[in-house]
Amino acid sequence: MNNGSSNQRIRIERRSAAHWRVILDHPPFNIFGPESIPPLNAVMTALETDPDVKVVVFESAVPGFFLTHYDFTRPLEDTTSMPPGPTGMPPLPDMLARLGRAPVVSIALIRGRATGVGSELALASDMRFASREKALLSQWEVGAALVPGGGPMVRLSRLIGRGRALEVLTSGEDIDGELAERYGYVNRSFRDSELDAFVEALASRIASFDKEALAAIKHQVNIATLPPDAAVAPEWDAFIASVGRPQAQQKIAQLMDLGLQTKHDVEARLGYYIGTLAR
Repeated sequence: MNNGSSNQRIRIERRSAAHWRVILDHPPFNIFGPESIPPLNAVMTALETDPDVKVVVFESAVPGFFLTHYDFTRPLEDTTSMPPGPTGMPPLPDMLARLGRAPVVSIALIRGRATGVGSELALASDMRFASREKALLSQWEVGAALVPGGGPMVRLSRLIGRGRALEVLTSGEDIDGELAERYGYVNRSFRDSELDAFVEALASRIASFDKEALAAIKHQVNIATLPPDAAVAPEWDAFIASVGRPQAQQKIAQLMDLGLQTKHDVEARLGYYIGTLAR
């Protein structure tokens, strides 16, 4: 995939042959939908096959939003009709699993809201660095009677422990950059003015090292830490089943009436709004 034009919602920008940036650029809220799957799949294939890339950074071009939830305006069959990926899993869990296995070091630079799919992409990355003032991470799905589908139950549990994972997943609360660092949800949080320089320096340093050594180190860490596909796949099945439940349909309709996917305040303060549905 070559450097993309500005109208692509997911595109690669090459800082060098070894250091790539993946830019998430689907204004106004960086909502993830079926149209996002082919370009993200192309990114994953490029990371798996390019002989030179060593490190990739995922970042947003949309102010206030890293990457958010699935697009609820699209028929569910637009997603469920897509063929499985190389792992045998449906496209989204397939691509996230492949990111973890790719022979490339992956970094999520989180500025703005990383909700649902955004959180899941960050969790599937090898490292996460967040803006202390501007990052918000959440698995909000429980507030809409949904089950998350991109693997956060198994990945969060391994990353931050059972109790904290259950707190994040069953409360649907927004986690800011400082608390995310304290919990281990992200590696570190920085003052927003310092975040870009740190990630740039780290990615450039990694890109200067030997690709074969980097890939071997990651592979050995993966053996000890990555969840097996057999643990990830049931989460997607549970998500699809939950979307069809009347309770979820009712909650999603309430959120859409409030302004989900159309009003900035609802998207920016989603943790607050899901808490209002039961009142």
